[in-house]
Amino acid sequence: MKSRSLHGRIYALRHQKGVTLIELLLVMVIIAILGGIAVPAYKSYVVKTNRGAVKACMAEYAQYMERFYTTNLTYGSASPGNLGCASDANLNIAYSFSVSVNVNSPRLYTVTATPVNAQNTRDTQCGTLTLDQAGTKTKSGSAALSTCW
Repeated sequence: MKSRSLHGRIYALRHQKGVTLIELLLVMVIIAILGGIAVPAYKSYVVKTNRGAVKACMAEYAQYMERFYTTNLTYGSASPGNLGCASDANLNIAYSFSVSVNVNSPRLYTVTATPVNAQNTRDTQCGTLTLDQAGTKTKSGSAALSTCW
């Protein structure tokens, strides 16, 4: 009878349902590794996407300035305010936009997009982007201009 009881216990152990602590820990380690890879890649993707949208929005600000100039022959009193590209796409959460006209020469302007909030801490390579009336593009970060623009 002892052999039959032992056989029943072995059968019960082999066919037991559920997961062991080792299996659970292994799954948790795999999830942590995947999360450690995926989260930084996602954050980098968001930064680059915001930067691309900001470049398009800056072009829209420049187009506004050019339309104003066509009508008034000066950039002097132009005030584009907050264009739809900044508010509709929620870019004003990641960037602050400004347009400055040179007071000494009202035929010169600069569109500036300054990163704010999380974009400011994550996008240190490009930083503040500027675009002027001649189409000259600059950045304040350490990356190459071609990387940022």
